[in-house]
Amino acid sequence: MRKRILMTLAASVLLTLGLQAAEEITIRKMTNGEYSAHGVGGMRSMNDGEHYMMIGGGGTCIVRYAFKTGEVVDTLFSVDNARGCDFKRFDGYIMSPAEDRILIQTKTNPIYRHSFTAEYYIYEVKNRKMVPLSTGGPQQVPSFSPDGKMVAFVRDNNLHLVKLMFNNSESQITTDGKFNEVLNGIPDWVYEEEFSMNKCYDFSADSKMIAYVKSVESHVPSFSFAMYKGMAPSYEANALYPGAYTYKYPMPGVANSKVSVHTFDIANRVTRQVDLQIDEEDYIPRIHFTSDPEKLAIITLNRHQSRMDMYMANPRSTVCKLVLREESPTYINEATYQSIHFCEGGFILQSQRSNYNHLYHYTLNGQLLKQLTQGDYEVTAFYGQDPKTGDIYYQSNEPSPLRRAIYRQDKRGRKTRLTPETGTSSATFSKSMQYFVHTHSDLHTPNVITVENVKGKVLRTLVDNKALAERLNQPGMPTKEFFQFTTSNGDVLNGWMVRPAENSEFRIQNSKLPVIMYQYSGPGSQEVLDSWRSGFYGGLVWESFLAQQGYIVVCVDGRGTGSRGAEFKNCTYLELGLRESTDQVETARYLATLPYVDGDRIGIWGWSFGGYNTLMSMSTGEPVFKAGIAVAPPTDWRFYDSVYTERFMRTPQENGEGYDRTSAITRAANLHGSLLLMHGMADDNVHVRNSMEYSEALVQADKQFDMHYYTNRNHSIYGGNTRYHIFTKMFRFWEDKLK
Repeated sequence: MRKRILMTLAASVLLTLGLQAAEEITIRKMTNGEYSAHGVGGMRSMNDGEHYMMIGGGGTCIVRYAFKTGEVVDTLFSVDNARGCDFKRFDGYIMSPAEDRILIQTKTNPIYRHSFTAEYYIYEVKNRKMVPLSTGGPQQVPSFSPDGKMVAFVRDNNLHLVKLMFNNSESQITTDGKFNEVLNGIPDWVYEEEFSMNKCYDFSADSKMIAYVKSVESHVPSFSFAMYKGMAPSYEANALYPGAYTYKYPMPGVANSKVSVHTFDIANRVTRQVDLQIDEEDYIPRIHFTSDPEKLAIITLNRHQSRMDMYMANPRSTVCKLVLREESPTYINEATYQSIHFCEGGFILQSQRSNYNHLYHYTLNGQLLKQLTQGDYEVTAFYGQDPKTGDIYYQSNEPSPLRRAIYRQDKRGRKTRLTPETGTSSATFSKSMQYFVHTHSDLHTPNVITVENVKGKVLRTLVDNKALAERLNQPGMPTKEFFQFTTSNGDVLNGWMVRPAENSEFRIQNSKLPVIMYQYSGPGSQEVLDSWRSGFYGGLVWESFLAQQGYIVVCVDGRGTGSRGAEFKNCTYLELGLRESTDQVETARYLATLPYVDGDRIGIWGWSFGGYNTLMSMSTGEPVFKAGIAVAPPTDWRFYDSVYTERFMRTPQENGEGYDRTSAITRAANLHGSLLLMHGMADDNVHVRNSMEYSEALVQADKQFDMHYYTNRNHSIYGGNTRYHIFTKMFRFWEDKLK
């Protein structure tokens, strides 16, 4: 008895000491950004490769620094001494090719994920003179011509051109642009969202031509959602009667925009349509003028997205020649068409044709010169090629699917690893490819940002986040670790786990603790990574907060996720959500075998695809989850957009049974466990109708659940006090259902 009392007393002392030492994480601090790692935003290399630019003074100036020393060289622009400047700060800038002019971005107004309008000013670096780019209204996606003598931009869905050598004279290239009907030089909603783009025009290398994509969307069905007065911000126009936002949103199997490529001859103002022989339903996710002004690269995808073609078009004759075809039995990896690197006389392509994503070097005529990388690993980013030596620089997960490193490879294929650190490394290179800004982190270390040369020598440290690291890694904080387990199908899955601190009351008492499983699970995604970005808020901060409250938090990447090859990623094809939910159930069953886990108190949650997979996992017929939270979930793939959904599911007309089997709505009667359903009412991505239809299915199936909607909030559900509210609501739900 006395021994037990002494042990209890010692544990209490240890507990007290641990709690005194440890940071008490709070939801308010988390949602206020107090635990966010500092970064270095907006470092841009200058043409000489020896200097870089950054916005300074809280958005009041652009400063030039030396890569080698980090010293300030001069100030390229300042609101304090720019002649004609009538604003106090700016939002961004675009440097001209010769670096003698700068487009200064002000009054930015977001549209969708990548698009925005702004008012731009032309600033001449030498004489510090500033004038508006245009006085006709806000502009979108302005771009200098390669010779720096012109600026093109889009306004009201039409292309415009400003000639700087002719007193900034402005002319209109297209005239048929109209909201919700015709777009010139900018993508429609679904192109922007799913092809990650906000601009679809380009200048030729000799600055004589402009090519652009025209999208006709007048026949595409529209979607509307209500907008209320709300708060933070408040829309006074909706004070008495709610307003509505209506836009074109193609769903699976319905009509998409009809796209075509056109060229504009600047000298004689002749517009031509390129003779591109593609099916009406095909996509054009990219166009690029190459180093040869007579070769316009046009990238197309069939509607199934299983075939990518590259055409070389003559911008004057409009004749197109097919130079490359990439095919897949499932779908083309997005990096293949989104990350083509055009270089002098050729291009470097990323492809998963060998199961793993690798680099291939082609001529502009489509002749394969060489496969640059190979092996059982993925190239995860391509940074560029040194034009003098031919050396290439890239990021890969060769060390492990959980980690990333930066490599240099010479013409003979000899590789040098430039970043020996364990964890995740990414880079931004100078234009000369002689320096790079290296960002490194791991599960326990927030971003450490250094400037290094390509020999791997660290020149200086820009950010070390040392204070944050000490704060969140001090004694008494929750423990973080990776683990693996093998499913009943024989698949080895990777995961991370956050547990209460070893000296916490929960561990000392050797309690069996409740588990909260977090996942995203979408195609090609990766949540289990040796990086500070792990977890919903990064640094596993939200998860550590929950661990301090007595929960174990776990994340496992199941089948369909990325960084493990095309076979592992693409196995969910035509059955999106079936294997993903099965693997989360397998995870829960594995966790229940652990001696410190209470198998009767396991919850699961996720946002977007993670919300969908939460619903699917709770409705498999395997009653392993006591509770779950689904935030902004797509609930039936028929309700989501055409490009994303058909990439993985084809159309409902072709795969109707697959759509039925992967619908959370058709599984509603099988829901097991307490559910909290949350959605933003102005979500332009995953419409709130997904949760509305699902909640109705639960009602008719006589399933009780909790539900909360957020007024005027989009897919990210933020603004004002919103994020604090949603995470507090989630925590209280877990406390009520799992404690």
